[in-house]
This record gives sequence, C-alpha cells and structure tokens, in this order.
Amino acid sequence: MGYLALLVVYSAAQIALGLWIGRRVRTATDFFVAGRRLGPGLIFSTMLAANIGGGSTVGATGLGYRDGLAAVWWVGSAAVGSVALAMWIGPAMRRVAAERDLRTVGDFLEYRFGIAVRTAIAGLLWFGAVFILAGQLVAIATILEAIVRVPFVLGCVIGGLLITIYFTAGGLLTSAWVNLVQLSVKLIGFALALPLALAAVGGWPALRAMHPTTDYWNLWHGGRSGLVYLAMLGPAFVVSPGLLQKIYGARDDRAVRIGVGLNALGLALYALVPVVMGMIARLQFPDLAAPKDALPTLLLHGVPAIVGAIGLAAVFSAELSAADAVLFMLTTSLSQDFYKRFVNRGATDGQVLRVTRLTAVVAGALGVLVAILASDVIDALSIFYTLMAVSLFVPILAGLFTRRPRPTAALAAIVCGVIVVVAVQFGVGPAGIKGFTPAMLGLVGAFGAYVVVRR
Repeated sequence: MGYLALLVVYSAAQIALGLWIGRRVRTATDFFVAGRRLGPGLIFSTMLAANIGGGSTVGATGLGYRDGLAAVWWVGSAAVGSVALAMWIGPAMRRVAAERDLRTVGDFLEYRFGIAVRTAIAGLLWFGAVFILAGQLVAIATILEAIVRVPFVLGCVIGGLLITIYFTAGGLLTSAWVNLVQLSVKLIGFALALPLALAAVGGWPALRAMHPTTDYWNLWHGGRSGLVYLAMLGPAFVVSPGLLQKIYGARDDRAVRIGVGLNALGLALYALVPVVMGMIARLQFPDLAAPKDALPTLLLHGVPAIVGAIGLAAVFSAELSAADAVLFMLTTSLSQDFYKRFVNRGATDGQVLRVTRLTAVVAGALGVLVAILASDVIDALSIFYTLMAVSLFVPILAGLFTRRPRPTAALAAIVCGVIVVVAVQFGVGPAGIKGFTPAMLGLVGAFGAYVVVRR
C-alpha cells in the first residue's frame, strides 16, 4: 500500500500543478506554443522529459535484458537525432514558425507545399501517433500492475485519465512545467537505483562475467538490437511533430540550440542506464516471463524499498511525460489541421480551445483502446517511429532547404516511402533485405521519389 499511496499523492500533485498553470492559458497561442516564451531551461526539461518515456525506460530495459549492450542504440539514436535537431533543423523551423505564426507542423507543410501534403501527413500522423500514446500507456499499466497488482486494462485507463486531465488544463505551457517536475524525479530515481542495483549483484566484474548469448556484450549488434536503431529512430527524432511543436514555443534560436543540445547530451548520458539495469535484471532474475517485466521487477526486488519507490515514481514520470507529448501532438493536429482548416476556418480562439480539449479526451480514450490491444511497448513505438520517419523526413528537409518546393514531389515521397515500408514489412519481414530494414528502404524510396518527380 505504501507504493500505491506514493503514486496517488504524486499523481494528485501533478494534476494540481497542471490545473494551476493552466489558469494562465487564455488564448490558442498560449495553448499551442506557450506564447513563444520558453527559454533554454524549459525547452531542455520538456524535451528530455518527453524523450525519456516508455520506450526509453520499460522498453529499453527490456531490450537490455533480452539483447545486451547493443540495446544502447535505442536511446542513443534519439541523442544523435537530437543533435541534428538542435544545430540544424530546430532553429530553422522556429524562425519560420515565428515569422508566419505557425502553430503545428501541418501549418508549415501547408505553407511550403499546400493543403494536399498537409492533409496526407496529418492523417498518417494521427494513425501513427495513436500507437506511441498506446506504447506509453502500456508502460504505465505495466508499472501499476507490477507495483500494486492493478489489472492491465485498468492501468491503461488510469494513465489515460491522468495525462488527459493535466494536459487539457493548459497544453504546452502546462506540460512544460509539469515535465520539469517529472524530469527531476526521473534523474533522482535512476541516479539512486542504478548503483545500488549493480552493487546488489556483485558490481561490474560480476555483471561483466555474464554471457547468456555470444553477442550479449557486442555494442553494434546483439539479438535484434543494434546500430539498426539509428536508421529507424534517428530521423524520427529530427522531424517528430511533438518535438518540433515544443520548439515552436521557444523564444529565440539560442533557446533552441542550448535547450535541445542539452537534451541531446542528456540522452547520450542516459542511454546506457536502462540497458545496464536490464542486464542486471538478467543476472539477478534470469527467468522472467517477459523482458518488459525487467525494470519493475528490479525496482521492486533488486534494491532497497525506499530506493525502489523513488525509482518506480521515476519510471511513472517517464511514461506520463512522453504520453502527454504525443497527446499534445494528436490534439493540436486535429484542431488545427482538420477543424480550423476544413470545418470552421473562421473559428475564434475560444472555439479552437474547446475543440482541442474535447479532442484530448477522445485521443486519450483511443490511446487506451490501442494500448489494451497492443500490449507491448516496443512493438507500438516501432510502428510510429517508422511511419513518422518515412513520411515526414523528406518533406520537412525539402521545405526548409529548397527554394522552390514541389507539392507533387513531396506527395510522391510520402506515398512511395510508406508503400516501401509496408511492402517490406509484410512481404519480407522486420529484418528487411540484406540488413536494410523497412525504415531504411522506406527513406531511400522517399528520397528517390522526391528527386525523380521534382525534375
């Protein structure tokens, strides 16, 4: 009951903070882009909090448990993509957004390519983003199931309700401040849990002596993990609508470079943490029913109770912060890309805010439903990251760095990239063709289609 009480109090505090901050939100600009007032500190905390979510905690620990050291590339790829976002894509996107009063990635795509490209991307992202929301809710339910024996379905519902309530209060502004608290809890929790868990199994020499598979200590490839994640995940963290819309809220380019750059550094430093914790769990609990149970089991039974409680609160924070980021992306996309563009072009700020908040409730419910059906963090997130990378990467780069963008070329890139991914995924399998994964081949197809049609 102690764990349950801790999570109840912590959840109530986050809701209270969200509702309090939400009182400052008066306009759609406040809700969507926080009035474009976010400095480096809040950009850093909200970006890192969003990036350390279900895939980077429960999922990455499970990969470390199953595949070993090569699982470091799951988070490491996000760090590489974040460097490009900080130094190159992010500042350019922020400038365009500020000059044109853009609020979503869909606004940018329509500005550069027209309504057809905007609609195609919005539809794809809505489908894909539901899976990443489901992935975070699966992770939340896994934690609640392990800690207090809450049934999986009920855990998904609880997670969905919590993020919907505090996000709906104030959008990006609320999320940025709540994420700051969540990030602090994460850093404290993992900083305490990792060394104590390692000491409990005899330290690094004992861990290093474990060789459950021949490639368990191979940095580049182990099991199904490895450098392949760089192609699948790296581009997604450069063009993620949820991350780009946070950058829209930055007050200047300096805030983007410093905030997102520190986020990249934080991800690089953190990348090894869940993997080592998964490997520790493999040594201490070699017969777990499923790799996704590695992190909650380690925190419940592999460290002192008080440390485990803080660590579990940290994981809970990770799932919530990533879930509210994708809920933000879903709701702003629907209200801005569909409602204001097609249903009511003359909608007032008040009307847009009401639709956005209603959409948050609907999207949260849909995420819960998909989570119940998906039941695996990595599977859910992989679908989203692949779709996002192949559909968005080429149009965003072309929109930023070509003088005469061609709508037909952008549409060709989107359609060809998605077709290639689907054909390889279901025709050959996730392993791809001679080491080239569906995501890699999809990106090649998208680039090729853009070049051919643009001529």
